[in-house]
Amino acid sequence: MTSPPGGRLDADQQRAWLAFMRLHLRMAYEMNRRLHADTTRSLSDYHVLTALDAEPAAAMSVTALAAAIGWERSRASHHTKRMSARGLVEMRPAAHDRRVTDVSPTDSGRAAPAAAAPGHVEPVRNLFFDGLPPALVSRLAEPLEAVYGNVLERGTLPRV
Repeated sequence: MTSPPGGRLDADQQRAWLAFMRLHLRMAYEMNRRLHADTTRSLSDYHVLTALDAEPAAAMSVTALAAAIGWERSRASHHTKRMSARGLVEMRPAAHDRRVTDVSPTDSGRAAPAAAAPGHVEPVRNLFFDGLPPALVSRLAEPLEAVYGNVLERGTLPRV
């Protein structure tokens, strides 16, 4: 595909990019609003806790956590400090290197994703999937995974 000169997107690229950005921003707003109303947790809390939940050791360095959820390390550090103050995670120096901070969920933090799941799934189903014809749902994952793979390959955050 040949790109227009001057670092511009062609019409199809522009349309797709704007559609993605509108969708991403609006979905993040709706998901955050719903999670906060149902659980008093934010979408950011949910991202941190589900990343920790997916980790077999249930503990991650702040750097690994940031890479897993696509945040800057400083954002992950500040947010986990706030979550620690609310009793959702514990932060402590790593046993292997005291300069590294490990984050792990508390009992309350471990329970939070399951408690939030119904309020998380409902708007995903209602706002995202119900807007697609069934034939498109089955084909949607492949292009999204391809774009994500390209971001991992060419982006600046380390792979996790």
